Amino acid sequence: MNRLTSEQRAKVISRLIEGNSVRSTVRITGVAKKTVMRLVFEVGTFCAEYQNRVFQNLKCERMQVDECWSFVFAKQKNVTPDIASKNPGAGDAWLWAAIDADTKLVPCWLIGKRDPESARDFIEDLAGRLSNRIQLTSDGLKLYIKAVDKAFGGDVDYAMLVKVYGKLEGDEKRYSPAVCIGCQSHAVTGTPDPKHINTSYIERQNLSVRMTVRRFTRLTNAFSKKIENHAAATALGYFAYNFIKIHSTLRTTPAMAAGVTDRLWEVSDLVSAWEAEERNEEKAA
Repeated sequence: MNRLTSEQRAKVISRLIEGNSVRSTVRITGVAKKTVMRLVFEVGTFCAEYQNRVFQNLKCERMQVDECWSFVFAKQKNVTPDIASKNPGAGDAWLWAAIDADTKLVPCWLIGKRDPESARDFIEDLAGRLSNRIQLTSDGLKLYIKAVDKAFGGDVDYAMLVKVYGKLEGDEKRYSPAVCIGCQSHAVTGTPDPKHINTSYIERQNLSVRMTVRRFTRLTNAFSKKIENHAAATALGYFAYNFIKIHSTLRTTPAMAAGVTDRLWEVSDLVSAWEAEERNEEKAA
């Protein structure tokens, strides 16, 4: 790891944020697999800490939240007691994420289970990053109701968008998704504007995650073996989305649109910031 130059590090990170797997990154860059894995963990940890630090007092107005399924080591149904004892994070690993409908910024996310504790932690994290009252839209997951009430109290305009699904016409294929035949919106708290009760942006963002963070790609063997690496890769993916990649509609990055930064980041900037943090930690030690 210490033998890699800044340019080599940037080359590895560039491949990863474009959706390459660890093995394909190894083939393209010639960097050893263990080195790539260590790089993912360390730079991903830095990305998580940096975004946690700068995403504060955000002036968002319309937020959308959703969950995205993934797994670590093995799918939940295949996790045996022996696997669970050796790999505490094995099984389903749900990604809870929020997006600002205007700037497209993703200010917070959480890797956890689809349970009340994860819902509470995620919504409390979101509420703590905002500086004003917002309109919030979620899907029909009932876990949100109590979590939103506890985190926001009555200081939110919150609505649920419940989708109604039907069966496919003709022979149903194994991997074909159910067909959405309608939506029902329900105001839960406050007076949400019906025109902005929507989850399309966060659902589209979930697709971006599956397309660019290789560990979320379905029907592949690129899944994470450890929950720590899964979380680090997710943080790296969101850093690239928020700071490095120009949004096709905004013509700028979400972080610039939200006023978090005034410049377009490049992968080399990420590497420089991470290496500066490393040097500071070494001096402090």
